[in-house]
Amino acid sequence: MGCGTKEPKITQLCLAAIQRLMSHEVVSEAAAGNIINMLWQLMENSLEELKLLQTVLVLLTTNTVVHDEALSKAIVLCFRLHFTKDNITNNTAAATVRQVVTVVFERVVAEDERHKDIIDQPVAIQGNSNRRSVSTLKPCAKDAYMLFQDLCQLVNADAPYWLVGMTEMTRTFGLELLESVLNDFPQVFLQHQEFSFLLKERVCPLVIKLFSPNIKFRQGSSTSSSPAPVEKPYFPICMRLLRVVSVLIKQFYSLLVTECEIFLSLLVKFLDADKPQWLRAVAVESIHRLCVQPQLLRSFCQSYDMKQHSTKVFRDIVNALGSFIQSLFLVPSTGNASATPNQTGSNASGNTGSAQTNPGVLGMGGGATVLPAFEYRGTWIPILNVTVQGSAKATYLEMLDKVEPPTIPEGYAMSVAFHCLLDLVRGITTMIEGELGEAETLTQTTTETTSLPAQPSEQQDLQSVSDQSEKELVSRAVWEEMVNACWCGLLAALSLLLDASTDEAATENILKAELTMAALCGRLALVTSRDAFITAICKAYSIQGQNVQMISPSSESHQQVVAVGQPLALQPQGTVMLTSKNIQCMRTLLNLAHCHGAVLGTSWQLVLATLQHLVWILGLKPGVGGALKPGRAVEGPSTVLTTAVMTDLPVISNILSRLFESSQYLDDVSLHHLINALCSLSLEAMDMAYGNNKEPSLFAVAKLLETGLVNMHRIEILWRPLTGHLLEVCQHPNSRMREWGAEALTSLIKAGLTFSHDPPLSQNQRLQLLLLNPLKELSNISHPDIRIKQLECVLQILQSQGDSLGPGWPLVLGVMGAIRSDQGESLIRTAFQCLQLVVTDFLPTMPCTCLQIVVEVAGSFGLHNQELNISLTSIGLLWNISDYFFQRGEIIEKELNKEEALLQKQAEEKGVMLNRPFHPAPPFDCLWLCLYAKLGELCVDPRPAVRKSAGQTLFSTIGAHGTLLQHSTWHTVIWKVLFHLLDRVRESSTTADKEKIESGGGNILIHHSRDTAEKQWAETWVLTLAGVARIFNTRRYLLQPLGDFSHAWDVLLDHIQSAALSKNNEVSLAALKSFQEILQIVSPVRDSEKPDTPPAINVSVPVVVGTTTATSLGRSFMRTDSIGERIGRYNGSEPPVITDEIEDLNLWWAAWNSWYRIGSESTRPPITCDKLTFIPSQPFLTALIQIFPALYQHIKTGFSMDDLQKLGVILHGAVSVPISSDASPFILPSYTEAVLTSLQEAVLTALDVLQKAICVGSESMQIMYPAIFDQLLAFVEFSCKPPQYGQLETKHIANAKYNQAEWVALNYVPFAERSLEVVVDLYQKTACHKAVVTEKVLQNIIKTLRIPLSLKYSCPSESTWKLAVSSLLRVLSIGLPVARQHASSGKFDSMWPELANTFEDFLFTKSTPPDNLSIQEFQKNESIDVEVVQLISTEILPYANFIPKEFVGQIMTMLNKGSIHSQSSSFTEAEIDIRMREEFSKVCFETLLQFSFSNKVTTPQEGYISRMALSVLLKRSQDVLHRYIEDERLSGKCPLPRQQVTEIIFVLKAVSTLIDSLKKTQPENVDANTWAQVIALYPTLVECITCSSSEVCSALKEALVPFKDFMHPPASKVQNGES
Repeated sequence: MGCGTKEPKITQLCLAAIQRLMSHEVVSEAAAGNIINMLWQLMENSLEELKLLQTVLVLLTTNTVVHDEALSKAIVLCFRLHFTKDNITNNTAAATVRQVVTVVFERVVAEDERHKDIIDQPVAIQGNSNRRSVSTLKPCAKDAYMLFQDLCQLVNADAPYWLVGMTEMTRTFGLELLESVLNDFPQVFLQHQEFSFLLKERVCPLVIKLFSPNIKFRQGSSTSSSPAPVEKPYFPICMRLLRVVSVLIKQFYSLLVTECEIFLSLLVKFLDADKPQWLRAVAVESIHRLCVQPQLLRSFCQSYDMKQHSTKVFRDIVNALGSFIQSLFLVPSTGNASATPNQTGSNASGNTGSAQTNPGVLGMGGGATVLPAFEYRGTWIPILNVTVQGSAKATYLEMLDKVEPPTIPEGYAMSVAFHCLLDLVRGITTMIEGELGEAETLTQTTTETTSLPAQPSEQQDLQSVSDQSEKELVSRAVWEEMVNACWCGLLAALSLLLDASTDEAATENILKAELTMAALCGRLALVTSRDAFITAICKAYSIQGQNVQMISPSSESHQQVVAVGQPLALQPQGTVMLTSKNIQCMRTLLNLAHCHGAVLGTSWQLVLATLQHLVWILGLKPGVGGALKPGRAVEGPSTVLTTAVMTDLPVISNILSRLFESSQYLDDVSLHHLINALCSLSLEAMDMAYGNNKEPSLFAVAKLLETGLVNMHRIEILWRPLTGHLLEVCQHPNSRMREWGAEALTSLIKAGLTFSHDPPLSQNQRLQLLLLNPLKELSNISHPDIRIKQLECVLQILQSQGDSLGPGWPLVLGVMGAIRSDQGESLIRTAFQCLQLVVTDFLPTMPCTCLQIVVEVAGSFGLHNQELNISLTSIGLLWNISDYFFQRGEIIEKELNKEEALLQKQAEEKGVMLNRPFHPAPPFDCLWLCLYAKLGELCVDPRPAVRKSAGQTLFSTIGAHGTLLQHSTWHTVIWKVLFHLLDRVRESSTTADKEKIESGGGNILIHHSRDTAEKQWAETWVLTLAGVARIFNTRRYLLQPLGDFSHAWDVLLDHIQSAALSKNNEVSLAALKSFQEILQIVSPVRDSEKPDTPPAINVSVPVVVGTTTATSLGRSFMRTDSIGERIGRYNGSEPPVITDEIEDLNLWWAAWNSWYRIGSESTRPPITCDKLTFIPSQPFLTALIQIFPALYQHIKTGFSMDDLQKLGVILHGAVSVPISSDASPFILPSYTEAVLTSLQEAVLTALDVLQKAICVGSESMQIMYPAIFDQLLAFVEFSCKPPQYGQLETKHIANAKYNQAEWVALNYVPFAERSLEVVVDLYQKTACHKAVVTEKVLQNIIKTLRIPLSLKYSCPSESTWKLAVSSLLRVLSIGLPVARQHASSGKFDSMWPELANTFEDFLFTKSTPPDNLSIQEFQKNESIDVEVVQLISTEILPYANFIPKEFVGQIMTMLNKGSIHSQSSSFTEAEIDIRMREEFSKVCFETLLQFSFSNKVTTPQEGYISRMALSVLLKRSQDVLHRYIEDERLSGKCPLPRQQVTEIIFVLKAVSTLIDSLKKTQPENVDANTWAQVIALYPTLVECITCSSSEVCSALKEALVPFKDFMHPPASKVQNGES
């Protein structure tokens, strides 16, 4: 009522009141109707329009009382208000209408909620029933239905059915309402068939109809004059239509499949280049809305693309976007074509809404920042920030207030299209990958359940599993179709954008999209598309391979260049620039490989090639373990890196490493793809590196290493391809390439061995050998740098894994052994270090079968001639090895025997012979033989030091450990090792070079005794011979039972002989030492000496064996037994003893023959005498002669005269050899000393041994005495005439110059004298021997002595004749009685004249005494003469009866001559003095007298001789006395000459002597005449009393005294005193 007043104030109050009532819900249905009617009136009167609207709203929202007609009236009221002139009312009404429409539909939703429990059967609707047939709908729904139907009518410009009273309506408003209903209440349409029907029948046709102008319109195609003007598209409607379409597609796609196909096709068409810009922009926005709904896209694909005869809608959409983007680049956008490329703007980052309306705003920023943009072939399009990722926030679809088409800012459409693509990719991949993931987990779980045995209860599970897989197949088909449908378009568009992009963020997004697509294709196994995307990324990193993009600095690229480098190509042309975009691509690739490696398959090749190129340009170099580190050996002047990229390098290298680390998560197949790709890359790099020494690309090798290291747990599956390839790399001529190949290979091997595999390597020998094999293969490569790496690797393996190598040992040792001499010192040194480590630490841990290899390897190092120290040390190692064998003998033997048995079995199975060196010796012995053989080889090495060391080691080893060998093995040792060695040494020594070696390398001086190769070989020969001899000596008990011992003995002797006769003093002397050594062998016990006890005898033999250490006792005892048995053989009385005896003798005779050959050869004088004649040295000869005694002990039983003759020749020859002047000071005593040289001693010793043997020997032996005498006497002669040595002229030592090559004769005097002494001694013992008597030994002795005796003072040495005299005296004292005994036999007849001559020659020598002889000396010599006369008086004259007369006659004459010797009148004054041998004359006289008177004179002749002699003597005495008296008287005071005084004294003495002797004889023997002559002397004597000389006086006194005996009283008959 109040409102009816139409009074504004009242109306306001009333409306307020009504609103309050309504809000308290106290309004009935009828009241509501009234209220609406009342409001209608107010509206028609245009009163309080805003309040009206408010009231309507309150009325409708607070309750549901208003419906049907009332409701329609209320709605119309709002519409009517909307079209008033007042703007505020207008807008408020519009809002109210929207709200009211919403309320109507909300009621339907509420109603459905209330009734949802009651399921009512929907009544079937007749196909084309009346629009109003809505009887089936509930009240609220019915209202909504009517409302919606009328909205469609209105938009279509038809009259409404239900909204009666509408006066006007705009299409735009109608479309907005339709859109909001569809958008907000989709469930209503989907749940109620009536509504669905409306959609199909009304909305879709309406939309299609309204779209027609847009479809037909072509920009620029029609002119105003065309006959049928085409209706221009109208922006507000078009835009709203597109919004409606978006909603329809989004919400009701399932209902409107066909219609949507049309809509989508339309949308695609709207993107055509000939459509207006704004239309294209809006269409793109609509498409964007679809792109963010992947499930929707999926439905498109299922509904269209996968149906046979349907449009490929999804594909078209994607392709349309692509073409759209392309068209934007081709056709400059209107309105802003002239925009300069470097325009900047602040709206890049800010909200785009405000700025985009006015393109002019873009110029604002004034060049502050470069606008993100795409640039392609001169077309520059900015990128605007249009939307948040993943949501389609449209700009132009929201411009509901615009009537005119807005100007679209440049780049807007492009930006939206760009986002469409990104969202499309993101959506699809997220969806598919999510589903794939689910499917995979499902499959996993189901396979887990099915893997159990299927019980009946599980049958249905199995059923579900098959459903599952079917479902999966379907989904997979959909996924594949989706990808197949879109990839071409996407790729084209994205590649183009990527090419054009100048913005880092945009590039990042594009690359990300390409990456996700590539990964998705990979997961779905769509190889072509996967490779296409990857190629795109690689191409974008536009320097892949040869198609390098050359960027000239003048190019208008806006990319920042971050690096410049040489391209990786055979002939690098120019340089390559890397831009930041390239680096981005690179990162994307890394990302791809890192996250999606498993699906890359064959594309690895592409990816890696590209990465390699980048690494190359950035100059990353491989480091430890294959990681790439920044570090550049400057490749060329063209290489530049900016700081930007420098800081990135560590990151990139990190990612690269992580990429290959992640290969451990790849499955086996993917891993193989990766390895293959790396190998082929590496092959390319190798090809490029051939023939030039440029830095190669090591990327592939480094990464192969890295991949191998992280996949150690399954290394077996990739080991062969990996190492096979790396081995090829190791052979590459480029050193860097090789070096890395080796580094990679060795690192892998080391890592493989240290990795804890499961099962561990010790239980997985196959794997261990597999891992070590490449190490061995490296030995086939000749490059030294590779071999150094190989050996370093071995060294490290030994240090870390040495204990657990097991079956890998042969491989490891093989590597060391494969080093050859020509491979350089450092290589050999390293290899040797490894070997040393093995020998010192690992012998006990390696299988015994490898020990032989160790020996061989050690031996091979000995033979290397690079480094002497190594060779010497390796010999030391062989010694250590032998020690080890010795200590662990038992264990090694057991193991080897076990192994042998196995091998034997295998060989038998195969039917072949077991082939091993030194077969059939037992395996342990073979090990020793190998060792010996190796040392034997080293003994003939060209270097003397090596030979020496090896020789010492060989013989020490055999000496120390030989006892471990089986008996039979000794045969091999002797023939194959020792004699073989001797042969080689002998051959080398005899052919060695005699050239002088100046120095021993460097500045080492060489001693003169080693300064030729020959001299150095001599030393080796010496060592070897000595060693072999020692073994023969110490191991004789083992060798003799071997069967061919005598042959071996002969060979050994032959060697000794050839060495002894070699023209080298050192060798020859040593040969003799060896000879001595083998002769000192204890021979087996002889029968004659055998004790009764069993083999406890000859203890020394087992002891030799027993010295072995405890570890080898098992063996040694075994051997001892065999020796025991052998000794036992001697004790039995079986025949073998005799053969042994004989064999033994044969050995000794063989030795004697050798000795004789050596002796006769070496002492035979040379035929010619030039400077270079070789003359054996004294020590040699001495040693030679010293051997004889030892030898003789063994052969004395059969030593014959013949042998003695041979011996004599040698002894004589040896003594005659002169000494070289430079050796003389060491051998010769000074000439005055009477000392024997050792040679002379030896000669005498030899003869001494002989005579002693003869002495105790049989009768038959004693016939050798004379021969010995002959020999000795020959030596005695040397005292006066030294022997000649061939034609060689020798000098006396005093004249020899020390440093000239002259020969010095020895001083033979002492030797001759000693020989003489020996003769005398021997004669003393043997004078009576028949042989001595028969062979006229005595005569020979005398004959020999006659020489020095006759020479007397002319002898070279005074001592000689003195000794000769004393010897003669001693010999005669023994020999004369024997001679007298045999007088009758006539055996001594020839001796007497010889003896007489000898006496004669001596006593009246022709040689004059030296001038300086002192009186004492003279007297001494005289006393010797006296002794001789005494001998005659005692030993000869008394036995005159048995002595030939002539002899006695000669003696008498001689005595006479002696007694009157001094009466010679031809004295010069000087001679008289000494020649008067008073004592001698006296003794001669006495003897003569004694002999004259004492014997009964048998013959008148003898008596006459003595009487004659006496009277002559007395007569002479008388004359001398008279002359003296006369002279004395005449001389007055002057003393007489000395000789005259001496003479008178002598006469006086003679007189006294005569009287003495006359007294002693029988008176009847003295002739009266003689007495008379004596007495007649008295007066003359008395006359001499007056002489003045006191000496004469004293002599006179002595002469006068004896006369007293004549003075007795006269007889009775006085006689005349003077008678």
